[in-house]
Amino acid sequence: MRRVVAKNTGRQAYKEVRGLARGLDVLKALNGAPGGIASITELAAATGVHRTTVKRLLETLRTQGFVRQGEREGQYYLTFEVRRLSEGFADEAWVTEVATPLMQAAVRELVWPCDLATVEAGFMVVRESTHRWSMLSQHRAMIGERLPLLVTAIGRAYLAACGDDEREALLALLRGRDDAAGALARDEPAVRALLDETRQRGYAVNEGEWIREADFAAVAVPVFAGPRLLAAVNLVFPKTAVSADDLQALFVPALGRLAAKIGQRSRGWLE
Repeated sequence: MRRVVAKNTGRQAYKEVRGLARGLDVLKALNGAPGGIASITELAAATGVHRTTVKRLLETLRTQGFVRQGEREGQYYLTFEVRRLSEGFADEAWVTEVATPLMQAAVRELVWPCDLATVEAGFMVVRESTHRWSMLSQHRAMIGERLPLLVTAIGRAYLAACGDDEREALLALLRGRDDAAGALARDEPAVRALLDETRQRGYAVNEGEWIREADFAAVAVPVFAGPRLLAAVNLVFPKTAVSADDLQALFVPALGRLAAKIGQRSRGWLE
């Protein structure tokens, strides 16, 4: 039975659009799922909506660009199109209003270019980058790039810092792949050792393990706003360009200070 919602405005009462309400319920449930990834069965259980209806709603949302299918059959995740519904959405504002000016100001100290990325369906998606400002950059048009989780410093930093439920959801998504990323994710002792080493070191490293960028190395740290993990930020450079001593004494501390500033100043936008 459809609910009748009366507005106290003198206008005629109107009926709730049930399909729209259910679609929004599915979007909210997907947004609250670990890693932003969930199956039709999980969404049906979270919303109380029948699986067939959930599937139909998800396919409608997919054709409109608001969700995408995951690597495993029946899995879906949100796209950035959801966040573009409102230009004033606070979860976006911290990137443009906080991260961007801080990253630009840090170019002089960091010298090498850096990226800030958030997680999306088994990848780190670059949300801001200083490649366009750094004189030493050898990359362009990085914003929107999807970076692998397990073979990049920025992905390793995020995985090592996120909560157990989110980490397991992300790794489960990767384990379903039939490529090198899936094979690595299925090697649970190796993944555990990699993340333990990252935590003990205090920052993540990549020394050319990402085949597409085999000539480049990177270091990365997570970005926290209080207890909330927002993103990770990296520093990218040719493998032979930075000494281990300079990395430890100069660049990693500077990157950590940048991450701390972004996190601290973002709290006001997110509370």
